[in-house]
Formats: sequence, C-alpha cells, structure tokens
Amino acid sequence: MEIQQGDERANYGDAVLEKLSQKLTDEFGKGFSSRNLRTMRKFYLIYPIWQTVSSKLSWSHYLELIKIEEEPKRNFYIKESINSKWSVRELQRQIGSLLYERLALSANKEKILELAEKGQILKSSKDLVKDPFVLEFLDIKENTDYLETDLEKNILEHLKEFLLELGKGFMFVGSQVRLTLEEDHFYPDLVFYNRLLKCFVIIKIGKVSHQDIGQMQMYVNYYDREIKNRDENPTVGILLSTLKNKTVVKYTLPEDNKNIFSSSYKLHLPTEQELIEAVEEEKKNFELNKFNYGEFAII
Repeated sequence: MEIQQGDERANYGDAVLEKLSQKLTDEFGKGFSSRNLRTMRKFYLIYPIWQTVSSKLSWSHYLELIKIEEEPKRNFYIKESINSKWSVRELQRQIGSLLYERLALSANKEKILELAEKGQILKSSKDLVKDPFVLEFLDIKENTDYLETDLEKNILEHLKEFLLELGKGFMFVGSQVRLTLEEDHFYPDLVFYNRLLKCFVIIKIGKVSHQDIGQMQMYVNYYDREIKNRDENPTVGILLSTLKNKTVVKYTLPEDNKNIFSSSYKLHLPTEQELIEAVEEEKKNFELNKFNYGEFAII
C-alpha cells in the first residue's frame, strides 16, 4: 500500500512538472523542460540561501556538484574548484578519479573535516603524495607490456593532465635532467617544483628495488646540496610503480625518512570499492608486520 501511494505521488509530481514546464515554456520560451525544472529544484534544495552560492563557479560547475549526495564530499570539490580554478572538465575528471576518497580513506577524522572545510592543504612533503596516482589519461592500456620509457613519454605528452593529477602548486622543471658526479652522468626521470611547499619533487618510474631507492636518495641529496636555495625546503622523491614495496623502502631508508615515498599508479579509474580494498590491504600489512617485527611496523 505504501509503495502504491509512493508511486501515485510520484506520478502526480511528474504530471505537475509537465504542466508547469509547458506553462513556463509558453510564457518565457526554451529552457524550462521538466528535466531542467527537476535540476533547478534540486539546486534550490541544496542551496536555499543564495549567499552560499559562489560566483566563482559557473552553472555548469554546479550541475556536476549537485550530483554529489554527501555534503562533506561536495564541499571539498567546491573548495578545490575555487582554489585550484578547475574547469568543468577538470572537476569532472577529479570526481571521476575519486580524488576525495583517495585523500580521505587514509586520513583521520580531523583531516577529513579539514578536507570538507578548506579543501586539500599542503603542510608537509607527505601531503604531496597520493596513493594510488590515477593515470587513466595516458595512451597505455592496463595488462599490456610497456617499457618505463613508454610511460615517461606518455606522461610528457599528457603533461597538463599529469600536473592536474599531481595536485596544487606543481610546475614542470624537466625530464631526464642531467646531473654529473665527477665523470658519471645521471638522469632523473621527471623533475617538478612545488611552489606552495617550496621544494623540488623528483619522480622515478619503475620497479621499487633497493638500487632504485639508493639512486633516488642520491638524487635528493644532490638537489638539496647543489640545487635548492637556503630558503627552500628539502627535496621530495617519489618512486612510482605498479606495485610499491614498502618493506624494501622502509629498510633501505633511515627510520626518520620524511622525503622519499613509494606510491603505486593505476591506468584506469578505480572504483570506490577498489580503494577501500586497497586501504584494508594496507591495514592487514600493518598488523602483520606489527606482529612479526614489533616496533618496526610498516607505516
């Protein structure tokens, strides 16, 4: 009986909207279809006070934002759209890549609240690192064989999209930027600068091994000692791979390491369930290593 009454109310509401749509169209012209009226109604229900609507965002932005049911998540994307000056297309991409979920799933309650109220705030080198990075815009399909150089080349061809995925304040410095130690030459894959944290960010692509970590440490040390200015912060190194190896990273680097990170990447847009499963896997690894190694737990 309740379902039937619900259907009757829904049918009545549809009929009212159709009549209203026809009346407004006759009086004012195009733009008042029943679909548009439903959108306007939803917009009003979310933003009944016009002062809460930002003039910095377009109606097209809000058409995407009102699709988000959770208020904290919607507020986050509003703040980021304004702060980062996202286009509608960029907003769509960030929502589709589950940026909020990627930042929030591994955060504490205070951090999640801050995301909703202020957007993403960069306070430390760790805030520069997402896990995973989502690179669905590259011309590479998952489960296909490709070389590290192919991935680097594709990133350079889609540099604008990659900078968007990296996040706030990133500027491109160069690829394969040569550094020379006596007679030996070395070439970091990708070098960026973050103007908000005032630091260089070096990205190395490929499998995470102790040799790769050692090489990254050398790159970071070189930039800290030879390139960065005194008023700039320590260089950050990110090892980007399909499968990160936190155990190797942990025991290759000093215990007080705060500037070299291992992160995975995906070549497709993850589902929320995939992200949740990834976080649960991290928790399992944490508990397992805590049990096996005591105080030397992987964090």
